[in-house]
Amino acid sequence: MKRIQLGSTGIEIEKNGFGALPIQRISKEEAASLLHRAFDGGMNYFDTARAYSDSEEKLGYAFKGMRDKLFIATKTMATTAEGMWKDLETSLRTLQTDYIDVYQFHNPAFCPKPGGADGLYDAALKAKEQGKIRHISITNHRLAVAREAIESGLYATLQFPYSYLSGPQEESLVDACREKGMGFIAMKALAGGLIRDGYTAAAYMETKDIVVPIWGVQRGWELEQFLDVVKNGAELTPERRATIEQDRAELCGEFCRGCGYCMPCPVGIEINNCARMSLMLRRAPAKAWLTEEWQAKMHMIENCLHCNACASKCPFGLDTPRLLQENYEDYWKVLEESRK
Repeated sequence: MKRIQLGSTGIEIEKNGFGALPIQRISKEEAASLLHRAFDGGMNYFDTARAYSDSEEKLGYAFKGMRDKLFIATKTMATTAEGMWKDLETSLRTLQTDYIDVYQFHNPAFCPKPGGADGLYDAALKAKEQGKIRHISITNHRLAVAREAIESGLYATLQFPYSYLSGPQEESLVDACREKGMGFIAMKALAGGLIRDGYTAAAYMETKDIVVPIWGVQRGWELEQFLDVVKNGAELTPERRATIEQDRAELCGEFCRGCGYCMPCPVGIEINNCARMSLMLRRAPAKAWLTEEWQAKMHMIENCLHCNACASKCPFGLDTPRLLQENYEDYWKVLEESRK
């Protein structure tokens, strides 16, 4: 196992963490079994959020009586102090604990600071004084907010999308966190499903000393590959380097990460999947995306209002309406070819 210090928190964790968003899609017993398998396999950092429906509840159920053996991070999307307190008390109750190790502001559009009119940071400080949270942190998808959070010196960790498809701007965030003594938590380490080889993704993360990827899993076979990495490590072999270079050549640039912050669409387009359909068709069995259900979803693009609401909310600054149109045109070409 490879244990690292999480920034300057004094927390020592296994370098590979567990992202608990997907367990909201499985039963409580299935989730408990998966979580126990992760813990028994060496993982001790579990990341969830108030926004992940019953994910916190499942964590609390699975780890009741084991609280001192692991570290829990959760998040609040509150925009006011009152909302944060409500979220925090709910999280403590559902997680069946009296403290949160890492409490994160969940993708705020601004960087909360002491004295702010929102009152968020001051409320978090008070909660920390009361022992209800141990470290104040932040997650984001916006480079500007992430940079401001790092420069502020107010946060123990930054959670940001990061994978081997990331560019120099994301790399600069990792370097800045290292300089500031902040921990860096990597969400979307598989680039929202575009990276297909977990071992290669994990091997790349092994080369990044302060980066802690939180692998989002909901099935046993998905977890096993990362537990194998926890136990045996993952070497960045020439073959894996070649895979990274090929993926970068195919995927780097303007592509939808599938984060969903553009949603909802006023006419019901499932933007976070439709705007990257071309990539999914070519990186996963195409048959699964060519069903009548998905054809109907792709037809919804015809109703696009070009209101640009999705583009204005995209944290990566993508021209989402254009991506939708390009993916729409490509989708029907692929479908037609599949019928020949």
